[in-house]
Amino acid sequence: MTVVSLPEERWVAELADLDGVELVCWDMSSAPPRDDIEVVVPPYMGVSERFARFAEVPKLRAVQLVTAGFETALPYLPDGVVLANGRGIHDTSTAELAVGLAIAAQRGIPQAVRAQEHGEWQRMAGLPSLADRHALIIGYGSIGAQIARRLEPMEVSITAVASTARGGDDIVDAVHGVDELPELLPDHDVVFLILPLTDATRHLVDAAFLARMPRNSLLVNVARGGVVDTDALVEACRAGHVRAALDVTDPEPLPEDHPLWTTEGALITPHVGGATTAFEPRALRFLRTALAGYVSDGTLRTAVATGAK
Repeated sequence: MTVVSLPEERWVAELADLDGVELVCWDMSSAPPRDDIEVVVPPYMGVSERFARFAEVPKLRAVQLVTAGFETALPYLPDGVVLANGRGIHDTSTAELAVGLAIAAQRGIPQAVRAQEHGEWQRMAGLPSLADRHALIIGYGSIGAQIARRLEPMEVSITAVASTARGGDDIVDAVHGVDELPELLPDHDVVFLILPLTDATRHLVDAAFLARMPRNSLLVNVARGGVVDTDALVEACRAGHVRAALDVTDPEPLPEDHPLWTTEGALITPHVGGATTAFEPRALRFLRTALAGYVSDGTLRTAVATGAK
């Protein structure tokens, strides 16, 4: 019998019928309730500081996250313990927000909201639509593909980029490599970021990157704040060269006196890409499949790393 900890009593009840699994509730806010836990599923949000408790689980073999990002858990991963992310759980809600941010920024929704607060009827004709724009999706994984699927019927031309070039799918003819970005950027009006934060991607979007984007183009970041050099972005926005729609920032949370808050052309939401009513049912379906697979063959299908101290 594999002992698995889940962060919510409701989740324990929902998955109680899984064969070969004994479920215990542990939100990692205190010491583990027993010493034979083999797989830990941490809470969804606000748990980075609790990852140190992995070291208190003597028989820990695997950690199954319900987030797509995994960089904050890596430093706490004990030797030999497998880490898996929640790839696929957040595709729907994050893609939804990415497209929503792009529409809001393109069609002037923030300006309209501010005008409404003062009873002003503004003339806003002639703003750029998403239709007929050229969109570049950097990070063409499962979420990136879902962004593309939502853009396609909106009559948007789509170019996909991943870490290395590969063949296309039913949406794009080919996936370009990140090394092609200098040539691709000048031809795209909207750039979506949905790639992991790694040493290779930190500050991928720097002053040189932004300078290659067309004037008045839009940067949409639903990835991680550290992918973007914030100072360079503030400067580029204030110069009127680019606009930004951001669900993630660096630093995060964004301090109330940070210049990004008052930068013209910047739209900010507080890292809520996956945090909707769509999360829990998809997380439970994901965990049911993931844990059944682990019991069957001892592996997690979305494994991304193994601890090595």
